[in-house]
Amino acid sequence: MRIATWNVNSLRTRVERVIDFLDRSGTDVLAMQEIKCRPDQLPTAPFEEAGYEVVAHGLDQWNGVAVATRLPVEDVRVGFDGQPAFGDPPKVEARALGVKVRLPAGTRPSLTVWSLYVPNGREVDHPHYAYKLKWLARLRTEAATWLAEAPEALTALVGDWNIAPEDHDVWDMAAFEGATHVSPAEREAFAAFAADGWVEATRGRADNYTYWDYQKLRFPRNEGMRIDFVLGSPAFEAAVSGAFIDRDERKGKGASDHVPVLVDLDL
Repeated sequence: MRIATWNVNSLRTRVERVIDFLDRSGTDVLAMQEIKCRPDQLPTAPFEEAGYEVVAHGLDQWNGVAVATRLPVEDVRVGFDGQPAFGDPPKVEARALGVKVRLPAGTRPSLTVWSLYVPNGREVDHPHYAYKLKWLARLRTEAATWLAEAPEALTALVGDWNIAPEDHDVWDMAAFEGATHVSPAEREAFAAFAADGWVEATRGRADNYTYWDYQKLRFPRNEGMRIDFVLGSPAFEAAVSGAFIDRDERKGKGASDHVPVLVDLDL
C-alpha cells in the first residue's frame, strides 16, 4: 500500500491537482497540511467521487490538517494531549490530526497516520520560535507514549516539519545563517524523535528537496529545502519497501510550494 504527505497550501485552491495526484499515484492514504479551511468548507465531492473519505481539522483560513483515505476509518484524534497554544488570546491551532485506518484483511489490523503541520517559528527571537520548540517537545512526549503503549503498531508521524535536519537539506547554508529551520535547537528537537525510536522513512530511499519558495525563481534554480518527512514506528519502518519525492508536482500552473512525499509499505 502507499501513503503520502503533502502540504497543499490551500485545499480548495488545489483540489483538482490533489485528485489528479491521487489518481496518478495510486495513493491509499494522503495526509495534507495547510488546508486553510474548516471541515464544513471542504470540497468533499471530488474525493468521494474518487473513492476517498476525508477527515479534516481546520479552524479558519490558516493552518489546517486533513487525511484522505480509501481505507475504512476506525478512529480520529483531533490534536494531541497537551498541545501548546499560541496567540492573544492563546488558541490551540489546527496543526495535528491522527487517523487510524483498517488495513486489508490478512495484512495488519490497522495503521495510524498523524498529519502534522509544525509551527514555522518565523525568527529565532520571535515568540513563535519558542512556541515551535515547545510544540515539538510536547509532541515528542506524546509520541514516546504511543510507542511505549503499542511498540508493534504501525504508526507514522508525517507532514511539514518546518525543519531541515541536515546541512544538505537546504541549497546553501550560508543563506540561512541565523535563521529558523536550521538552528541547533530545532535540529536537536527533530533528532530527539530518532532517539526515542522513530525512523525517518525517506532518507536514503528518496533524496530531494520538498519545498521551493515562490519568490526569486527558487524552483527553476533548484534552491529548495527538505522539510517534509515521514517518521515511522519500528514496525512501520520494517514494512517500508520504498519512497519517492514527487518533484514534478511543483511544476505547472497553480502548484503548491511543497511536493508530495510518498512511502510504500509491504504488508
